[in-house]
Amino acid sequence: MKILLQNVTAVTMDPAQPVLKDAFVAVEGTKIASVGTARPQGEFDRVIDGTGKVLMPGLVNAHTHVAMALLRGYGGGHDLHHWLNDYIFPAEDKLDARCVAAGTALGLAEMIASGTTCIADMYMYTDAIAKTVLEAGISANLSCGGVYFGKPEEFDPARCEDCINEEILRDSWHGAGEGQILVDASIHAEYTSCPPLWEWTADFARRHGLGMQVHISETQSEHENCWKKYGKTPVALLDQYGVWERGGIAAHCVWVSDQDMDIMAQKHITAVHNPVSNLKLASGVARVPQMLKAGVNVALGTDGVASNNSHDLFEEIKLAAILHKGVGLDPEAVTAQQALEMATVNGARALGRDTGVIAPSKTADLILVDFSAPNLFPCHDAVENLAFSARGSNVVMNMARGKVIYEKGEFFTLDLEKIRAEVEGYALPRIFGI
Repeated sequence: MKILLQNVTAVTMDPAQPVLKDAFVAVEGTKIASVGTARPQGEFDRVIDGTGKVLMPGLVNAHTHVAMALLRGYGGGHDLHHWLNDYIFPAEDKLDARCVAAGTALGLAEMIASGTTCIADMYMYTDAIAKTVLEAGISANLSCGGVYFGKPEEFDPARCEDCINEEILRDSWHGAGEGQILVDASIHAEYTSCPPLWEWTADFARRHGLGMQVHISETQSEHENCWKKYGKTPVALLDQYGVWERGGIAAHCVWVSDQDMDIMAQKHITAVHNPVSNLKLASGVARVPQMLKAGVNVALGTDGVASNNSHDLFEEIKLAAILHKGVGLDPEAVTAQQALEMATVNGARALGRDTGVIAPSKTADLILVDFSAPNLFPCHDAVENLAFSARGSNVVMNMARGKVIYEKGEFFTLDLEKIRAEVEGYALPRIFGI
């Protein structure tokens, strides 16, 4: 299908032409065909008028647990470890594939309506997540989050459920939907596993050419306990076992050291900043300005909504842009441009996706933001407005891989009423007995 978006202000994230007014963006199939201020020649199957709207790349949520939409806000008022052990893990023990599919559909609906076109997800019953993602139309890097609490000397990948699941997930879904779904190798965290699992996961990624996802130094106790146990930080320890050989996604990175940042820059490890979740769980504030100066790629994530309450990446963009100004007493600690980069081009780089930029040949992941809304008018600077004023509710169109999947409140790939019925009629009663 050939689609033309016309009369838009395009915030492209392309240094060659960062903001284009009265722009025309042509899409053919799944790719952007042309970008410019002159109308391209030829006929189009659909022309979308963007007068009064800003076109930008779709947002990349580089760390989430999308099915946790079922647990939105559950167990609030606790730090990470009490929250996990006393609330989340017991609730998750009651999940089945049907629950996870329902939670995934609910989470994806929220993401799509607020401008997300690509995610990196780590969760269980990943087959159900993959099916739902494929139907929804966005792109996803999926992982299981390997856990092993047994004795290291007794580790056997042939008997480790998470290792078996990773193999099955990769064989079943890697590259599905012409690359819509990619599978990443993954370790839940240093403190939920041990060296034999790390070595196996590193080898698994190496053998199959996969990315890597890990929770890293989310809390001070996690970081310090790793040092006490192994004499190394989580970043350095996993590096010792080859986990970062192909780079990877390190979620949170709240307590990483300067030396960790050097390793991350050298090994092409992306730090995924989750400011809302980290503040709500009192985990701390990641040193994002220092990471950027060290050459670390920094992306943005929501984490699960149980510890965030929202999948709206525009909240993360604004908080990422203002939080570090206050912490460092520096108005330029993280600029509006840098915050937008974290949610677009940096996230795409982290996931190995050819998106995040409005430029010819890039994947056509595009969103329209209504700048006639009261909170976005007047506009003196489109980048400033997107970073500090925009909300997910201002998104009026979501195009993923060249297909419009949401427009003006209407979902074209998801049935919201069926999702609500499944959540209320099956998932919540199973988990909470209500």
